[in-house]
Amino acid sequence: MIKASKLVKYYGDLQVLKGVDLHIKKGEVVSIVGASGAGKTTLLQILGTLDLSSNKDQSQLIINETDVTHLSDKELAKFRNQHIGFIFQFHQLLPEFTALENVCIPAFIKKTSKNDAETKAKELLDFLGLTERYHHKPNELSGGEQQRVAVARALINNPSIIFADEPSGNLDSESADNLHQLFFELRDKFGQTFVIVTHNGHLADMADRKLVMVDGLITDQ
Repeated sequence: MIKASKLVKYYGDLQVLKGVDLHIKKGEVVSIVGASGAGKTTLLQILGTLDLSSNKDQSQLIINETDVTHLSDKELAKFRNQHIGFIFQFHQLLPEFTALENVCIPAFIKKTSKNDAETKAKELLDFLGLTERYHHKPNELSGGEQQRVAVARALINNPSIIFADEPSGNLDSESADNLHQLFFELRDKFGQTFVIVTHNGHLADMADRKLVMVDGLITDQ
């Protein structure tokens, strides 16, 4: 599902990634842990095609059998929309839109019809226990509900892989536990691969595999 080699990242003179190699199989739930500044989020952004390795010509990133390092910006944006979903610590919902509308946005970008997008969005919201929240705006939802809407949005285009950056970091313990369990239910139901950066030790240990980052490198699996 994901094969990466020799990923390096510099910000000015600061080297954040120092040649990361990894292989993630389809359907795995993989956690990435490490101290602040170890390079976890930077790695996630590169794996999610939101950023590029500083040594683009020497590195390799293959996702779902596509070498994304050689795609144009337009091709990369299309690939990201069709194959990748993102869940962030802060849900990033648009406040002026309802839960249903927020979930539909990636589908509309993909040129899915309004009827098909809303049908799929409602199916996801129903699965996530949000049947009564279709027409609520983010400020009318609890933190846990907002994050579940963000999960539905990440899933709307049936992506092959979900990247999550501290997805439960802004939730209370009960909502966090519910979200963690949800990832495994989604993997079992829809077959997605999950790569999760987290400081939550319980979530990290629940994963099929835990990667430990130290000073810009994966040191343990």
